[in-house]
Amino acid sequence: MVEAEIIVIGGGPAGLSAAKAAASLGARVIVCERDELPGGQLVKQTHKFFGSEKQSAGERGIHIGEKLLKEVMENEKITLLTDATAIGIYEDGVVGILHRGSFVKYKPQRVVIATGASEKFLAFSGNDLPGIYGAGAVQTLMNVAGVKPAERVLMIGSGNIGLIVSYQLKQAGVEVAAVIEAAPKIGGYLVHASKIRRAGIPILTGWTIMEAYGDGQVEGAKICRLDDKWQPIPGTEQDVKCDVICLAVGLSPLTELCWQAECEMKFVRELSGHVPVTDKNLETTHKGIYAAGDVSGIEEASSAMVEGRLAGYAAAESLGYGQERAAALKEEARAELDELRAGPMGAKIRQGIETMESKGGKVYVNLDRYSR
Repeated sequence: MVEAEIIVIGGGPAGLSAAKAAASLGARVIVCERDELPGGQLVKQTHKFFGSEKQSAGERGIHIGEKLLKEVMENEKITLLTDATAIGIYEDGVVGILHRGSFVKYKPQRVVIATGASEKFLAFSGNDLPGIYGAGAVQTLMNVAGVKPAERVLMIGSGNIGLIVSYQLKQAGVEVAAVIEAAPKIGGYLVHASKIRRAGIPILTGWTIMEAYGDGQVEGAKICRLDDKWQPIPGTEQDVKCDVICLAVGLSPLTELCWQAECEMKFVRELSGHVPVTDKNLETTHKGIYAAGDVSGIEEASSAMVEGRLAGYAAAESLGYGQERAAALKEEARAELDELRAGPMGAKIRQGIETMESKGGKVYVNLDRYSR
């Protein structure tokens, strides 16, 4: 049994930021990352970030990730474990970690769950053919492995991920036949949509995929228009030749550990599924467990990093660290989140937070499993 002050599960933007924040107040932190390369979505984001200077505006995601990882690795108060998968958070407060083939039991005083999200899939005929990928997988092939994933791609979904990956595919020499979107309007930032339109990639709103076809692999897709009731319009079918169909149809929070730890969970559509109920410090209803990043609601990496900081400061403060500084640092993080969630593009997450609050208060389970 290994005693620990704070364990952060997940080495993506939220997890690394949480570790850095907690360590800055004096706490000792162990970060468990299941992949060999920490950084989560940042390791494949070659586009520049928006926001303000505080959120690294103008910097590319890969460079933000490299800088954050370097700061974590150089901090003597942080131990970073890669190839380390959290198997469970058990009722006696033990966290089981499978680290390079060995099962290790940790007994932390605090836990930050920053497990991120997984890609959603889409049901249509032929969706089991080789050549159908999630957008994150295509991005990993291109930007991490350096592999050209296709010759001609049909992109399904016009959120930021679909738009950004379409542009990156074009940069990699891949033809993008079209971006199709079932909704009546584009889901992502118009600046991303404008870039791919200037590159000659059409965006078709109010369209969906009917089927994929091919002999042993994707050779094309049938698409059609939708009416205002989301039903196919007969006679609008089109045949699109492609060797890859890329699905950018949203993300689902990876909340298995929250469920296992018996955190109170609520289904909030605007947050993309079941998410843990948290307070203003991002502490869940299971005392001593915090949730930050996409695991508590799908947002941009900028928001995930700020949430990670907030959870890290709060976890360290609850252990007695940074009593003079923590309150101001947490308030600063909350103000940054408000700033990031302002405006039309933040309406969905604001509505999600309001829905969460309306679904039942913050009733805490007072357990001493993580007490000092």
